Amino acid sequence: MFTRITLRFAVAFLLAAISFTATAPKLEAQDQSPRQDRFVAHEWGTFTSVSTADGKAQLWNPLSGPSELPSFVYRSSVASQCFKGYKANLALVRMETPVIYFYSDRELRASVKVDFPRGCISEWYPLARADRQNIDWSGFVVQPGAKENFPVDQSQSHYYPARETDAAPIRLGDEQKGQQEKFLFYRGVGFFDLPLSVKLKGDQVIVRNAGQDEIAQVILFENREGRSGWRIQSALKGEAVIERPTLDQSVESLYCEIEKALVAQGLYEKEAAAMVKTWRESWFEEGLRVFYIVPRRATDAILPITIKPAPAELARVFVGRAEIITPEMERDILAAAKQFNGDSDEARAAAVNVIRRYGRFADPVLRQAGVSDEVLRSRISTLITAATARPASHR
Repeated sequence: MFTRITLRFAVAFLLAAISFTATAPKLEAQDQSPRQDRFVAHEWGTFTSVSTADGKAQLWNPLSGPSELPSFVYRSSVASQCFKGYKANLALVRMETPVIYFYSDRELRASVKVDFPRGCISEWYPLARADRQNIDWSGFVVQPGAKENFPVDQSQSHYYPARETDAAPIRLGDEQKGQQEKFLFYRGVGFFDLPLSVKLKGDQVIVRNAGQDEIAQVILFENREGRSGWRIQSALKGEAVIERPTLDQSVESLYCEIEKALVAQGLYEKEAAAMVKTWRESWFEEGLRVFYIVPRRATDAILPITIKPAPAELARVFVGRAEIITPEMERDILAAAKQFNGDSDEARAAAVNVIRRYGRFADPVLRQAGVSDEVLRSRISTLITAATARPASHR
């Protein structure tokens, strides 16, 4: 009897369950597969400053000389307003070639705004809304796997190596009339102090971290008449004394050290290699300088950034480049200024070559020398113009 009652109950329960399933509203199937779309943004750039041997930050002309950027890059039409309150074309910092890469597993639309409250945006690409203190790219499309059709010109610009990464192409505008690039690019000039100060005392360079955050790595580098050397100081919290290096090292072996430091800060290997390739001719030119990793919090304060949608990962790796005006450099430059005043074409050409060897960092030395002498100031201005003009073979 118990068995019959149990069987009847089980059958009734089963029929009721079938009836409920047939009449109940259907639920949408839930996708349990892991999401593959991951949006990542990586940025690198350089802050360049100049100081005298006693550690005093110098105003200098970061825009002197011919442009090293391709002709398609946009340039500010109000650049003169950047230097309001300062002598014409003089600034404390050159913000050089920040580029922002994007990675995604699917096509998406994004926007980026960068503020520069203590500086001025001077160049950029692709097209953006830019004014003195901010730049805004709205509605560009990240296109992983898209066919690459980037702009080029006939220049041998160091702009192009930055494309040698696995980042997704981005497009601004429609397929026919839009602009495509591998990154967002911008540049500017600034009027602010950086977190590292440098001072030369005899054969020692005193580096001091003036910020609150540890500086991950410091590299003292010197190139004198083609001979180079360097020393590496890691984890700088306060002050350190670094001996000037012996000039017996091959600069090529330093590339790997810098790339490792950049990767340790969050860049991918190809991004780090692209940064070094972009700047290796300039970073390792004649002179004494200190390279260092700018702490992320300092970068965010100097260049606040907003990216929509917010990336799952945002790396911002900036290298500080602190140029030191050495006594040897001052001596060579001032001797060249005197030589330039002579009547001999050969002597004037030799003077121009000396100034050209030191590049834009000869400018603050020459300007200081000519401050009190109007005639000398005029001649120095002529020398600077001659030295920064593009040689005929590079035009």
